Amino acid sequence: MTNQKAILRDRARRERSQKFISSNFNVILKAPEIESATTIASYVSYEFEPSTVEINEAFLRSGKVLLLPRINGVQLEWVKWDGDPANLITKKKISEPVGPALTDLSQIQAIVVPALRIDQSGFRLGQGGGYYDRALVDLKAWKIGLVYAGELSSEVLPHEPHDVPLDAAATPSIVVRFNR
Repeated sequence: MTNQKAILRDRARRERSQKFISSNFNVILKAPEIESATTIASYVSYEFEPSTVEINEAFLRSGKVLLLPRINGVQLEWVKWDGDPANLITKKKISEPVGPALTDLSQIQAIVVPALRIDQSGFRLGQGGGYYDRALVDLKAWKIGLVYAGELSSEVLPHEPHDVPLDAAATPSIVVRFNR
C-alpha cells in the first residue's frame, strides 16, 4: 500500500504544480465549527499548497488562539503563534513557530490540515511523513482539510488502520462534510 500511496503522491504533486492558481480558502471562516472555535490549529502553507495566509490572518483578527505545528522527532507539537513572521523558523520548506509547546491538546477545537487529495470518506493523502496521521489520533477537534477543487477524489484513497478520517474538506468555493 505504501508504494501505491507514493505513486499517488507523485501524481498529485505533479498535477498540483501544473494547475496551480493562487486561491484563498476564506469559505471555511463561515463554517459553524470554525466560527465557534476559540483555539484553532492550522499550518503555514508553502509552494503549491492551498494558501493558509488569509485564513490564519482572519483567525488572529477575530481573537482566536492560533496554533501552528512544529516537528519534534516523529511527532507534531502545537505552538501558539501571534502572526509575526519573526516568530517562525523555516526548515527546508516548512515554517515552524518558536516558543513553548501546548501541553493540553483538549484546548484545540478545530484543526486545518494539509492534503494532496481527500476522498468521499474523509481519508486524506498527505505528503508521506505520517506526522498528521500521528497527531490527529490525539485530537478530538473538528478536522478540515484544504484541497483545490479537482482534488476531492471520487476514487477511494488507500488508507491504513492508523489513518484518521477528516470531518470535512474545503476547496476555495465549498465546504464538504463527511458522513460518519
